[in-house]
Amino acid sequence: MANLSEIQERISSIKDTMKITNAMYMISTNKLRKAKQALANTEPYFNKLDDIIASVLTHAPHISHEIFGNIAQLKPEQRRKGFVVITADKGLAGAYNHNVLKMAENVIKQPRRTYELYVVGQVGENYFRRRSYCIDEHFHYTAQNPSLSRARKISERLIEKYMENELDEVYLIYTRMISATVMEPTLTRILPLSRDDYSADGEYASVPMFPSPEAVLSSVAPICVTGYIYSALVEAYCCEQNARVNAMQAATDAGSEMLHELSVQYNRVRQAKITQEITEVAGGAKALRRNKN
Repeated sequence: MANLSEIQERISSIKDTMKITNAMYMISTNKLRKAKQALANTEPYFNKLDDIIASVLTHAPHISHEIFGNIAQLKPEQRRKGFVVITADKGLAGAYNHNVLKMAENVIKQPRRTYELYVVGQVGENYFRRRSYCIDEHFHYTAQNPSLSRARKISERLIEKYMENELDEVYLIYTRMISATVMEPTLTRILPLSRDDYSADGEYASVPMFPSPEAVLSSVAPICVTGYIYSALVEAYCCEQNARVNAMQAATDAGSEMLHELSVQYNRVRQAKITQEITEVAGGAKALRRNKN
């Protein structure tokens, strides 16, 4: 059994750790609130862009654009795919990074010539490099600071590769927040865009498009791709902070339980020590009386 000083050291160490987990809990809670607000503020804008594309395709069904490419002409094994894997810059977030990296690794288990790998987040970069995957590009400083400018940088790079026929498809692999307690990794295609995703559910007023429907589509479609990437970045960031909140709360709760157990153990050891000291004093007094008599 540990002595009193060892138990006190463990109690002190756990209390110091709990200060850190409590601080991280509060920081992640604040970041989560801001990220959710940022996503809510931008959703109407990108939803409106989707409506514009649907309106263009409804009133000009004959229109064609490279960003709505026809990949049906290529067999699945012939398509060169780009995968953008979104992870965090650090751990301490439960299974958040593990789940999305496992999905990514399962998806890209194919010959190197058939895919390109793009990574957001330091955890993802370290993971793939340790396993000797070739990373085509790592977008630094994006996981902890998702913004439209960073999303635009990623989308411009991917659209350029797509337009130059270096990639036939582009996918995002990130974590979606189903609810406050349920998060799951997901795979979604962002290039080429699909006409079926913009089928008009309602009636769109016939409006003039200047200078032409083609020009409108050429301008709006890349912005939509940026919007999809930005939404994925922010949603993944929300999931990361939510996972860290849960992990830090669990760590704090576990620390409290350990403190309770150590306090009980400390009291037992202290009581046993006091009892031993009383016994020794009583025995010594008895011996003195015996010697006196």
